[in-house]
Amino acid sequence: MRLAHRLRGILGPRSLQRRLLLAALGLVTVALVVAGLSIGFILNRFVRGQIDGRLDDRVLALAERGGEPLPDAPPFDRPRSGWYWQVRQGDRTLRSASLEGRDLALPEVEAGPRRSGRPRPAEGTGPWGEALILRILTQPGARGGPARVVAVSAPVAALRGPVREALQALALSLGLLGLCLAAGAVAQVRLGLRPLKRLRQELAAVREGRQTRLPAEQPAEVAGLVREMNALLDQNAANLAHARAHVANLAHGLKTPLATLGMAVAERGADPDGALARLVADMDRRVRHHLRRARAAAVTGPARTRIPLGPAVADLAAVLGRLHADKGVVVETAVPADLAVACDGQDLDEMLGNLVENACQWCRRTVRITAAAEGAQVRLTIADDGPGLGEGEAAAVLARGRRLDESAPGHGFGLPIAQELAELYGGGLALGRADLGGLAVRLTLPT
Repeated sequence: MRLAHRLRGILGPRSLQRRLLLAALGLVTVALVVAGLSIGFILNRFVRGQIDGRLDDRVLALAERGGEPLPDAPPFDRPRSGWYWQVRQGDRTLRSASLEGRDLALPEVEAGPRRSGRPRPAEGTGPWGEALILRILTQPGARGGPARVVAVSAPVAALRGPVREALQALALSLGLLGLCLAAGAVAQVRLGLRPLKRLRQELAAVREGRQTRLPAEQPAEVAGLVREMNALLDQNAANLAHARAHVANLAHGLKTPLATLGMAVAERGADPDGALARLVADMDRRVRHHLRRARAAAVTGPARTRIPLGPAVADLAAVLGRLHADKGVVVETAVPADLAVACDGQDLDEMLGNLVENACQWCRRTVRITAAAEGAQVRLTIADDGPGLGEGEAAAVLARGRRLDESAPGHGFGLPIAQELAELYGGGLALGRADLGGLAVRLTLPT
């Protein structure tokens, strides 16, 4: 299955490698066909020239003897062989032994203009219906007498047989040559596209935080692209640093008002049950956390530490199980021990805490946490057996501060915060229906 998927990716309709291979193989095929036809034509001309030369020698020899017969040397002595000669002058006709006394039917040569010198080519049919190659020489008669017509023939098979054998060998040779050229084209395309594969790997390293820029040493064809991508990476890094600096300034600016608010709620009688104090402490903790992250990221860039997922989920499940013990919540976990995600540990705790706490709050009794690797990402699913969400409600709950049930505790920031953090790391968050009947939150993070 993995090999088939890889082949579909390599040879898919949008594959550059597929286009280059098809173009190369198409040109190789056209070149071989043209070469085969050209060589076949040349072979046919060569063999026909050899046969015509042999027949002309016989015609001229008969003409020089003034119509006297020649000894029938092979192959003119074999009956019905297609190798015939005939000399006709008036009512007198001389024939080769291979004709066995029959006449050789000639095309309309005698009726045309009489020629002397070289024999002229013609096509004909032998006494037994065989196709013949003819060479005919017409000589004017002496003192106004009838013209002498000397004709010599060879079977068409004498031409087609050698040409066919030669073409069979040629086809085998061209087939082997085509296979070699096709293998060479495949190797050339793969070798030529190797810098693009290496560039993809280097881009993956940049995305995963293992390097900040692409190497400048690149082939000339992709060097310009690499320069533009490095410029884009530098610009994005500068914009990100600027945005983080603003976040740090905002967090720093909130510290003083929060401290003042904390002092105000600490006054006697201002917070009888301590709820406001806990809320202010929670806000202060979050602001300080994001301030530390923004300052650290502005200096060192985004953290990409690989955090084991199993221990984090197990600890969170144990804590929330105890917190919701009065409700009888059971938190089930099925996370492989070797799974890890590339993100900050505190960010992972915040995402998982918000999502699992939300599931424990809305479930009837069961919360199930599962995880599996999907390529370069990990998909974590938090499912519950609660009421779930109806159609159109998923987008509403992902809006910051939006709550569908105002009577339940909370502020409506948990899901949007988890979604924003996941997207910052190149992942995402999606809502759906769980097998348990309630809500299924699917969180994806890079490995």
